[in-house]
Amino acid sequence: MRIVAEYGNEEIAKVYVAQLRDGREGGHDERTLVEFVESVQPPTPREKKWVLIISSMFGCPVRCRMCDAGGNFSGKLTSEEILMQVDHMVRKRFPDGRVPIPKFKIQFARMGEPALNPAVLDAMVALPERYDAPGLNVSVSTIAPRTTTSARFFERLIRVKNDLYRAGRFQLQFSIHTTDEALRDDLIPFRKWSFDEIASYGSRFSDPDSGDKKVTLNFAPTDGYPIDPAALRERFDPERFLIKLTPLNPTVRSKEQRLSSSIDPHDPGTSECLVEDFRRQGFDVVLSIGELEENRIGSNCGQFIQRAMASSGRPEDSYELDRYRVGT
Repeated sequence: MRIVAEYGNEEIAKVYVAQLRDGREGGHDERTLVEFVESVQPPTPREKKWVLIISSMFGCPVRCRMCDAGGNFSGKLTSEEILMQVDHMVRKRFPDGRVPIPKFKIQFARMGEPALNPAVLDAMVALPERYDAPGLNVSVSTIAPRTTTSARFFERLIRVKNDLYRAGRFQLQFSIHTTDEALRDDLIPFRKWSFDEIASYGSRFSDPDSGDKKVTLNFAPTDGYPIDPAALRERFDPERFLIKLTPLNPTVRSKEQRLSSSIDPHDPGTSECLVEDFRRQGFDVVLSIGELEENRIGSNCGQFIQRAMASSGRPEDSYELDRYRVGT
């Protein structure tokens, strides 16, 4: 692996762009560049919580309308290529591989739909042996694709979680975004599970008696895409599912698609009514609004440096591309 660019703020987040497989002449090949991120969540210092956000594919076949990482799909990463990303960030700060951080979280959420790549599970199995990290937690963010590969992935995922990441050390997150399933297909144009299928699987996955975390239903509320907490409550049990709300991040694709966030990151009050509606239905709610500087770094969910570089226009207050200088 060769790092071709990096940029960020040590106290907030850093993005790395890396060449994993060289082209025929041993040079730069955009098809096999990946991006990965390390972040902290102020005011919590890195010494207490450190989050690594990992890619599982070159590009992504899903093409969510708000995500810059979709498209230009060039294949799946191997488990070793996945682990190389973790290695780079871990060894840079902890050369001996011992990570003495109480909450050391690895998220499969940068590039690629993890449920379409079985190597993600192989990497998860390898992590506890590869690092001396008592605080290791793992998170998978997925659209719940409906394929033969993903069906096997989700069944094995339960076993991996039960064997290696019990007692609240695993977070499963489903990207929902709207409670209108037809409009969800518009935002996420890929064959995927229905809400009933997600609810059924989530109820099998999360075991409150063993200390498992609740399964997260993630929404980036978007104007024109309704969210009905009462309708969601009819399918999802608040004892096993929680709600996460986050602003729609400023991506090139969301600008091209003219998508507008229903939550103003400058004004958390714009989420109050929705938060209370979910709480009245019995759900725990996490309102996740990070540092606005993350948008300029390009480290937030849905952001992707390579697409921004290829675009003639990008949203304001995002992607300080001149800081990256990705070259050959």
